[in-house]
Amino acid sequence: MSCPLPYPSTRRTRIPLTEPRRYVVAQLSGAYFKYHASTKTWFHHDGGPFTKAEQAAALAPTINEVKEAKKQIDRYHQYLQTWLEAPEELDRFLAPFLDRLDEKSFGNAIGIMNENERLKLQWLVNAATEPVRPFTPYTF
Repeated sequence: MSCPLPYPSTRRTRIPLTEPRRYVVAQLSGAYFKYHASTKTWFHHDGGPFTKAEQAAALAPTINEVKEAKKQIDRYHQYLQTWLEAPEELDRFLAPFLDRLDEKSFGNAIGIMNENERLKLQWLVNAATEPVRPFTPYTF
């Protein structure tokens, strides 16, 4: 027969690492929280209220869910930074090619590029001309 110890156990309980719940990460990273004090309800950025389940999940995330939400937001910020810098990066990329040409034109610059350089040019042109994408969890 075992006897209960008269003092608290010194053994620590390990909490198993769990995968972040995607819907919680999406709420944490993709919503703009607006708290309405009179109804004690959280609202999404589009004005729709959180359900009770959404509120409960958003107010009690695991550490892994908070970390994953931060990663999602950081990746989106990196995307925005790249998008904002794309026009200047395109200019910096083209400058050495244009410097080598007597007749400086975009078409002539493409003519002296190798395949990898043309691929980078295409990526930069796309980045400089596409409209910015809104944040969507698990996209970036």
